[in-house]
Amino acid sequence: MRLSKNFTLSEITSSPTAIRKNIQNDPNPETIRHLQMLVSNVLQKIRDKVGAIRITSGYRSPALNRAIGGAKKPISQHTKGQAVDCIIVRDGKIDNTIIFDAVIDLDIDFDQMIWEFGGKWVHISYNENGNRRQVLEAYKDENNKTKYREYPTKYNSL
Repeated sequence: MRLSKNFTLSEITSSPTAIRKNIQNDPNPETIRHLQMLVSNVLQKIRDKVGAIRITSGYRSPALNRAIGGAKKPISQHTKGQAVDCIIVRDGKIDNTIIFDAVIDLDIDFDQMIWEFGGKWVHISYNENGNRRQVLEAYKDENNKTKYREYPTKYNSL
């Protein structure tokens, strides 16, 4: 199923972990509707500006989210079809600042954009019931627990 001119449902639901662990990862119609909104309001706009981006984690069934250690409370937006993790590769290197800059330059409405663990990937979400435009950085504390803080000031004025 095509969600936009450049994104398919299978691309956003594909998961090596789900395949390896034989976990069902098929979204219901409401979740597909959320994915379509995320794609049309956020991802396709980024794609149109910067070219191909790679979805590294999209929709996750609750069972898949548990299997990979995804957020529990609050429940991960991935399980609702409201979030993806993505990267962009340029000249053989990941340069996720391109994604951040595109979202800012295009003034895209989003719920959360998270710079994950030094820029290994970008989490971006969209919520039809209201977007916070919250820009965060995920990092590990001294006890190896994931923590979040406001992203550096360049993005805080959103």
